[in-house]
Amino acid sequence: MSNTRLSVRLSRLLNMIPYFIANPGISAAEAAADLGVTTKQLMSDLNQLWMCGLPGYGPGDLIDLSFSEESIEVTFSAGIDRPLRLTSTEATALLVALRSIVEMPGMVDPTAAYAAIAKIESAIAGGGVGAGEGEEPRVAPMEAPAVAAVRSALARQHALRIVYYSASRDVVSERVVDPIRIVLVDDNSYLQAWCRQAEGVRLFRFDRIEAATELDEPARPPSHAAAAAAALDLFQEDPAVPLARLRIRGDYGWVLDQYPMHRLAVHPDGSLETTMRFATLDWMARLLLGFGSGVTVLGPPELVAAVRERSDAALAAYAEAGFEVR
Repeated sequence: MSNTRLSVRLSRLLNMIPYFIANPGISAAEAAADLGVTTKQLMSDLNQLWMCGLPGYGPGDLIDLSFSEESIEVTFSAGIDRPLRLTSTEATALLVALRSIVEMPGMVDPTAAYAAIAKIESAIAGGGVGAGEGEEPRVAPMEAPAVAAVRSALARQHALRIVYYSASRDVVSERVVDPIRIVLVDDNSYLQAWCRQAEGVRLFRFDRIEAATELDEPARPPSHAAAAAAALDLFQEDPAVPLARLRIRGDYGWVLDQYPMHRLAVHPDGSLETTMRFATLDWMARLLLGFGSGVTVLGPPELVAAVRERSDAALAAYAEAGFEVR
């Protein structure tokens, strides 16, 4: 395990005891969601904490916990009763991140974000007015009704009816979707959802959602939608994740509305050169084959080879079945 990952885990472990003291009896699933880890990782962390404590490390010195996937409680904290304090550098970095993300529609509740910003600024100033002496406290901007409806539906796991503008096709359509999550792509926030009309996982840019209505019915994405959503993950521009280079025919511009692609250039014939990160070669090859001649793979070589191999196999199967292949 790298030093960075060890450092992140240590910080999480040191903050978990105060968290569980403040939330006695919380389930593992709820705690994992709050802490940003999987339930499996959380249970591993709890087993690690159980063996930590004060020098001497006798039975009365070790942190003691009562935990299962249904309920977690701290019975002895070994003095770790308060969360770690932020350094001035960490607090400043957190403020910059909060101020950036609060400008992205749908990413966070702006009222909660501005309240957090005010508390951090106050702590940095030693209890003074974080915005500067004599300045009026900032008021969180009003959230657009469509954005609020999307966030509410996602939190309550309800279906949504949205009116959406597709820039590539210059059309406005109404559709019912089952929200999955909110993601950030190239400084734009998107709703990732199962579209019942398209029968697939799609991305809907927030500034193109003209209206949204939360429905009374529960969201019901198919069981395979979660896997499809993971395959469409954005990978946070991790250079270790493969990057496909594609050429998209002009009349296939709608593809950019549906998948997390980065546009590189527009060619004289109207075609678009783009890039897209992908999780596995097999999944990406299957996705690209579904576009037929509308999308051409330019790289990397292993993806070009995978698409060509699958294409040749499909053509051979058609020929064997007696179909004419042109």
